[in-house]
This record gives sequence, C-alpha cells and structure tokens, in this order.
Amino acid sequence: MIDLTDNKTIIITGGAGLLGQHVVDVLHGRGVPEPVVPRSDEYDLRYMDDINDMFRDSQHPDKEIVVIHLAANVGGIGYNQERPGELFYDNAIMGLQMMEASLRWGVEKFVSVGTVCSYPRDTAVPFKESDLWAGYPEETNAPYGIAKKMQLVQAQAYRQQYGFNAIHLLPVNLYGPGDNFNPASSHVIPALIRRFYEAKRDRLPVVTIWGDGTPTREFLYVRDAAEAIARATERYDAPAPMNLGSGQEISIQVLAGCIAGMVGYDKPGAIEFDRSKPNGQPRRCLDTSLSTAVLGPYATTTLRDGLAKTIQWYQEQVS
Repeated sequence: MIDLTDNKTIIITGGAGLLGQHVVDVLHGRGVPEPVVPRSDEYDLRYMDDINDMFRDSQHPDKEIVVIHLAANVGGIGYNQERPGELFYDNAIMGLQMMEASLRWGVEKFVSVGTVCSYPRDTAVPFKESDLWAGYPEETNAPYGIAKKMQLVQAQAYRQQYGFNAIHLLPVNLYGPGDNFNPASSHVIPALIRRFYEAKRDRLPVVTIWGDGTPTREFLYVRDAAEAIARATERYDAPAPMNLGSGQEISIQVLAGCIAGMVGYDKPGAIEFDRSKPNGQPRRCLDTSLSTAVLGPYATTTLRDGLAKTIQWYQEQVS
C-alpha cells in the first residue's frame, strides 16, 4: 500500500491521452498534487536521453517518484495491419527504457499498463491471467500485444533481481468522451459512432462494417479504468498481472445495432458486413475476479450509459 498524497511526484506518461486525462482527473479527486505529464514534443520516450531529461526535470530531492506508464502507439485493426513494425518497436522501446530508467532513478513504484491484445488468439473465455502464455496473440495485433507483454516480463525480472516494485495491468478495450475518432486509427466504438453519425447526416442507405459481426468484445468505460488504475497503484504490489475489465462481452453485430439506434440511424437492414476483412480475435472477455477482490467494484458504468456519454461528447464536438 502506498499513499499517493504523501509527498510523491506522480509521473503519468501518456497523461494527455484518453486514459491519461481521466487518470489525472481521478488522482485530482483523491487530493493528489498536480502530476507530471511529459509531452511527446518535449520528451520522446523512445530515446533514453529524453527519458533521463524528463526525470531530471521532474525530480524533487525530498519526494518519492511513482510512474504510471500509459504512453503507447495504438490503433484499430487497420492501423495494426499497416504499421506492425512501428507498433512493435515504439511500444517495446518505450516500455523497456521507461522501466530501466525508473530503476536507475530510484522510482518507488512503476505501474505498467498493458493490453488485452497480449492474450493468445484462442484463449477460453473468460481470459484468466494464467492464460497469458498459453499461445500466440491474434495475428492482426500480435506485434502490439507482444511488445506490451514484454513489460510484464521486465517487471517480473526486475522485481526478482532488484526488488523493484513494478506491477502490470491488463485492461480490455476502453472507450469514452475524448476518444480517438480518426477513421485511420480509431478503435471499434468511436469508429462505429462516427460512421453511423455521418451515415445519418448524409442519409446513406448502407453502412459497411469489417468482418462478419460475430466476434465479441468486452469494453470498459475509461473513467472506470482510470479509477481501477489509481486503486491498483495504491493497493496492488504482486508480480502477477491483473486484468481490468467489466466482465461482460458483446458481439460486434449487436454493438453496431445498439450504436446505430442510439445515434438515430435506424434504416432497416442497412448494416452490412464485409467478410473479406479480418474479424480480429474471435472472443474477448476477461476474468476480473482478482481485480474485483483487490480493488473492489470499479466497473460501475453500464455499456449503454457509457455509449450515451460518448455519443453526446462526439456530437458536441462536430455540431
């Protein structure tokens, strides 16, 4: 257990991103002083010199440092297919160097945030943390998933050799206000919201979605994820990875119909599936028994309520 309000310097890499902004807000609500949020235009975390500069500029002689590493190069299936090398290198090198530098700078605790994409393609549902090494990840996002999984190996090795307090969290797909709606790199929920919104606006007769609609996904509202990460930073100190999720799965077909209805695109039979495009992993749903036991209930936002908030936010941005 650590008290984040007790004379700490909290560094949140990726703190300006979707998840990072909410982690910052959650910590503010706990009375944590303003965290350090290194920006990529000042500190490129792919380079150790920049990381050392970031630590040098952030340190206070009388304060312990806690690092929450959220920075990542990430996107949807199409983005993963186009940039596998970039995704592997960027995510691996940032994680490896951030943890190595944290060890050297005497960081009190390092929170590594991985991804559900690290799980093997055909993992039995619900995914248990012990399943993580039971096979190879789904091919379209394997480079990203493996790069992030390297942080778990590093955390466990550094704990064993150096006594370094590093933990590894495995969140499912996140969504919420402030999400990335760029069609070139967005994940499924913002991509669907934008496409159905534009189809309604432009009175398009059909919306075509990648795959056949049968894959299932689990989603965690970003504010709930931020709350879980804050609690894990305070309470979790074990070497084993910890799943973070809602414990509920939904098919892409059902999700698409739900979003279409909530956006107001209600043309009967107007959703088509392009079966020539990849489905991605067949099913995703996590066993969250460990995180619920350690952190208490945190996935308190229903998918429908979270979608409503996300859709409202998007509509406000484009209106």
